[in-house]
Amino acid sequence: MVKICCIGAGYVGGPSMAVMALKCPAIEVTVVDVSRPRIDAWNSDRLPVLEPGLDTIVRACRGRNLSFSADVDRHVADADIVFVSVNTPTKARGLGTGRAPDLAYWESAARVVAAASRPGTGKIVVEKSAVPVRTAEAMERILHAHAGDGAFQVLSNPEFFSEGTAVRDLLCPDRVVIGGGDTDVGAVRALVDVYAHWVPEDRIVTTGLQSAELAKLAASALLAQRVSSVNALSALCEATGADVSDVARAVGSDGRVGGGGRGFLDAGVGFGGPSLRRDVLSLAYDCERHGLHEAAEYWRQVVAVNEYQKGRFVRRVVASMLGTVAGKKVAVLGLAFKKGVGDTRESPAVDVCRALLAEGARVSVYDPVVSETQIIRRDTAAAAAEVEVTRDAYEAADGAHGLCVLTEWDEFRTLDYRRVFDGMMRPAFVFDGRNVVDAGELREIGFVVYSVGKPLDAWLNGMPAVA
Repeated sequence: MVKICCIGAGYVGGPSMAVMALKCPAIEVTVVDVSRPRIDAWNSDRLPVLEPGLDTIVRACRGRNLSFSADVDRHVADADIVFVSVNTPTKARGLGTGRAPDLAYWESAARVVAAASRPGTGKIVVEKSAVPVRTAEAMERILHAHAGDGAFQVLSNPEFFSEGTAVRDLLCPDRVVIGGGDTDVGAVRALVDVYAHWVPEDRIVTTGLQSAELAKLAASALLAQRVSSVNALSALCEATGADVSDVARAVGSDGRVGGGGRGFLDAGVGFGGPSLRRDVLSLAYDCERHGLHEAAEYWRQVVAVNEYQKGRFVRRVVASMLGTVAGKKVAVLGLAFKKGVGDTRESPAVDVCRALLAEGARVSVYDPVVSETQIIRRDTAAAAAEVEVTRDAYEAADGAHGLCVLTEWDEFRTLDYRRVFDGMMRPAFVFDGRNVVDAGELREIGFVVYSVGKPLDAWLNGMPAVA
């Protein structure tokens, strides 16, 4: 029986290995992590990752050929293939602050593999974290320094699934990318054979190491670029009376742009999540390190436009509400960075809440998935006294001067907005950061409505765009 071990039981490692265990019943898969609470959660009935269908897969495989353990060294030593799937956040201090990825966890994992491996036994080590180009070469140096050349073969196998659809994406991926060096043909074939249990081989793309690493960063950067592009257009739409949805539909029908769909062409308050911003900044920093300053600046502008869009939304809220939100209650519907997930990392809603709090607003928050503990811990800091976490949208909006829709949860499309209006102060404002409400219907009720990239109503036309 082939044994696979994955270092890192987070958003990538856990789901990826669960699906691999499901589709490869003859392979023993173990996910290890130094965090005992995280491992305990994976072994419980309440998984630490919220993904539709994931709990069913874990229950089917756990105890059969899938296990979760905090005994890192033992399982790494026993494994034939070791995946490294650890966090690589953007550095918060030191060289490259705010731009470069922090590779401390990654290097620690590489040293664990080197130290735990038995002399004379070879391993395939698979880089699954999002890392700068040529990081696999650095891993090879660490491993070879411990065991000499030839004991380890390092591959790159980046993950491309999206939160909220991870299980579907993993079960039926549009591509699997495996990168290896000239001497890694056998290792590449071994990993191809694992994925071939359920992925057609014409969807398994084999490349060089550097190409595989860059493919992950490039995919994130190009998706983020699409969001920033349509959001930049949304500002012009508001200024000219155009409708960004009409523009996106017209542009998205062009196969050269839309690729047969409208994906990532919806205007909103900005992109979020744990990977897009981090990967774009990492790509920009890679360009900078290689002296490609114009290319680096291009990618930094993708992030800059995203920050501009969030700030523009807040300025529109403040300006529309007569230039101040101090002492006013503002309801926020949705804190997750997108529907279908409970993840608030890099969520635009978080930044909007913080900006409103800084302006003196009293913020009430409702999200159908994000817990009160998570909201207070991650998003309010010292301002917790100014934040109310509510049980539903109606409670959040009761007595509010304004209502911000910041996550596109389906339930926000079908709320009884007459009931919402009756409980709010006058004039009652709705600021739709995801274009989920029927603006015409809400205006008939009596709301003043702002929707990103849409023609402004009479009230907003008479107000400055900046407070």
